[in-house]
Amino acid sequence: MDVILGMDWLTRHSGVIICKPRLVRLTHPGGQLVEFVPVRSPTSYLHSLVTKSVEDVLVVWEYPDVFLEELPGLPPVRAIEFAIDLILGTAPIAKAPYRMSGKEYDELKKQLDELLEKGFIRDSVSPWGAPVLFVKKKDGTMRMCIDYRYLNAVTIKNKYPLPRIDDLLDRLKGAKHFSKIDLRSGYHQMRIRESDIPKTSFVTRYGHHEFTVVSFGLTNAAAYFMNMMNMIFMKELDQCVVVFVDDILIFSKTREEHEQHLRIVLEKLRENQLYGKFSKLAFLGHVLTAEGVSVDPEKVEAVSNWKTPRNVTEIRSFLGLAGYYRRFVENFSKIAKPMTGLLNNNTPYEWDDKCEGSFQLLKEKLTMAPVLTLPNLHKDFMVYCDASRQGLGCMLMQDNKVVSYASRQLRAHEENYPTHDLELAIVVYALKIWRHYLMGNKCKIYTDHKSLNAIERVESALHLGGLDQTGSGNMPKHSRVKSGNREGKDREGTIWLGNRLCVPHDENIRKAIMREAHCTKYSIHPGSTKMYQDLKKLFWWRRMKRDIAEFVAKCDTCNRIKAEKQRPVGLLKPLEIPMWKWEKITMDFIVGLARTPKGNDSIWVIVDLLTKSAHFIPVRASFSTPKLAELYVQNILHQHGVPLSIVSDRGPQFTAQFWKSLHKAMGTKLDYSTTYHP
Repeated sequence: MDVILGMDWLTRHSGVIICKPRLVRLTHPGGQLVEFVPVRSPTSYLHSLVTKSVEDVLVVWEYPDVFLEELPGLPPVRAIEFAIDLILGTAPIAKAPYRMSGKEYDELKKQLDELLEKGFIRDSVSPWGAPVLFVKKKDGTMRMCIDYRYLNAVTIKNKYPLPRIDDLLDRLKGAKHFSKIDLRSGYHQMRIRESDIPKTSFVTRYGHHEFTVVSFGLTNAAAYFMNMMNMIFMKELDQCVVVFVDDILIFSKTREEHEQHLRIVLEKLRENQLYGKFSKLAFLGHVLTAEGVSVDPEKVEAVSNWKTPRNVTEIRSFLGLAGYYRRFVENFSKIAKPMTGLLNNNTPYEWDDKCEGSFQLLKEKLTMAPVLTLPNLHKDFMVYCDASRQGLGCMLMQDNKVVSYASRQLRAHEENYPTHDLELAIVVYALKIWRHYLMGNKCKIYTDHKSLNAIERVESALHLGGLDQTGSGNMPKHSRVKSGNREGKDREGTIWLGNRLCVPHDENIRKAIMREAHCTKYSIHPGSTKMYQDLKKLFWWRRMKRDIAEFVAKCDTCNRIKAEKQRPVGLLKPLEIPMWKWEKITMDFIVGLARTPKGNDSIWVIVDLLTKSAHFIPVRASFSTPKLAELYVQNILHQHGVPLSIVSDRGPQFTAQFWKSLHKAMGTKLDYSTTYHP
C-alpha cells in the first residue's frame, strides 16, 4: 500500500524523512518520537544479509580465522574418523575410467592439482579404483564426482540417525534472533581412517589417487559427520543450537543472549579447527523469523519457473521438490491427485486439463505459502479435519495461527468407507501424525460431520448400563416374588421363565421391546448378536433370535453406517488327490537362513502332492522370477515333466506376470492358497 504525505501534515507532526535507510520519523502529540521502517520481504532480507562482509557483522568480525575463503589444509586428527567397514569376504573392486570431453579433461587436471596441493588426495597403488565423472552446477561450473556405487554396495551401513527437519524447527519456539553457519566444504574437514584410505582410490588418465579426507559420494559420510558435530555441540544442542550435518543454526530470544550464544559456537569452531562460510540465513530450505518459518524464496522461484512435465520422471522431480513443502500447502494431496495418478505403473501418460490445473495450482499455492508459527508445547492445540472422496486433509493450529497442514489420498479400501468412517479416519490420521504435539496437551478437534457426535453418547451409555439399567430399575417389584414361583405365573398373571419375562404373542409388544433396545438414546444401534445377548437376560419369546435379526436388518441407519466393507468369505475346498505322481505339486520358500559360501540364503521347497517326495533347491532371496523359472525347468521339468497344477502362496515370485505367462503357455494351472491358510 502506498501513502502520499503532504507537506502540511509533515510540518504539523515534525516529520523527518531519511532516504538511505528508508526511515520516517514523526513526533506524537504527546511528545514521543515515532519511527516507521519499511516491511522487508524474505528475499530482500536474505539479499541484504549476503551482501555484507564478515567485518560488517557483529561478533563475527572477532573470528576472521573461522571464516576463511579456502580451507588451509588437512584437518586435525579428531576422536571420530571416517571408517569404511566392508562386508566380510569382499574383494577389491576396480573399474575402468570413463571417457571425457576435452573441456572435462582440462577441468579434471585443474581440480586434481588443487586437491593435491591441499593434501586432500595423494598418489595411490591401491587395488581399488572408482571412475570419475563431471556434473554441471547451476552456476555453470563443473563438479568432479567419484562413482562410488560399487564401493557403497559392499559397505556396512552406519545407522547413526540424522535428525528430522520438523523436529529441529520445533526447537526454535520463542526465538527471535537467528544466525546460521554453513561449514565450508564440510566433508573435506574430516579425516579418513588411515587403513581405509586405499578404499577411496579413483582412476583417471592422469593417474591413480586416493582421498585422505571424506569425499562426496561415500555412503556413510553424513552419519559420521553428524556424529562428530553432535559430540562437539552436545551441551548446546536444543538449548541455543541445532545442527544438521554441516549446517549450524544458532537461536536466541534476546539480542544479548544471541551475542553470547554466537561467541560460544564460534569458539568451539575455532577450538576444533572447523571453518565456515558467510551465506544467506536459510536453514534447510526454510527462512526463520520471529513470526515463524516460511519457504525459502529461491526454492519457490525454482518451483514457479518449472516447465510443464513431459513424462513420469519429470512429474516425480516436481512433486519431490513441491512435496518438501507440503506442510505449507493446505490439501496438498487433493491438489496433486491428478498428477500422482499418472505415477501408477499401469496408467498411460496423458497430461490433460486436470493435470495442468493441478500443476499450476500447486505452484500458485507455494508462491503464496503462509508463515507457519512454531508450536509451543505448553499451550493447547486445535485440529481442523475435513474428509471427502478426493482425500483427507487436516490443519493444526495454536493461538489462531497455523502450525502445519497435512493431507493424504484415500487408500484403496477407504474408497468403500461410508461418510461416517471417513470422518473418523481423518481424526485418527491427524492424531497419529501430530501425536508428538498433542500428547500431554488439551486438544480441540473440529469436524463438519454430525454423525461423530454419537461417540460422545457412548460414555454416558456405559455409565447408565443401557437397557440393563432400565430393567434393573423395575426389578424391586419383581424381587418380592419367591424364587419357587419363577417358573410359571405369579399372582399378577405374569409368566416367568427363571428371571426372564415371557412376552405374550403380541407383535406390537415385541416390536416395542426391540425398538427400545435398538433405537433409544442409550442403545446406540447395537448389532443383532449384541442386542440378542442383552435382551435374553430380561425377556423370552419363541424365535426371539430370528425376530431380532430381522428387525436389525430393516434398520436404515445400520444399513448406511455399518456397511459391510469386505467381500463375502468363500468356502474352503480340500485339495483333490492326484491320479499320478508329479501331476500336482506345491511350492514355497524357506527364507532368512545363514548365507552359504555360494551366496545362497533361502531354500525353494517343491513337493509332490501324491508321493510327498520333494526337491530342495538352494536359492537367493534376491533371485528374479526369470532366474527361478530357469531353476524350475532344470530341476522339475527335466525330471518329472510338466505338472497339471501348482499350489503356492501369493508371494511376489508366484504372482509375477512372467511366471503366470510361462505356465499359461505350458498349460499348468496356478492355484493360490488363502492368506494364513496354507
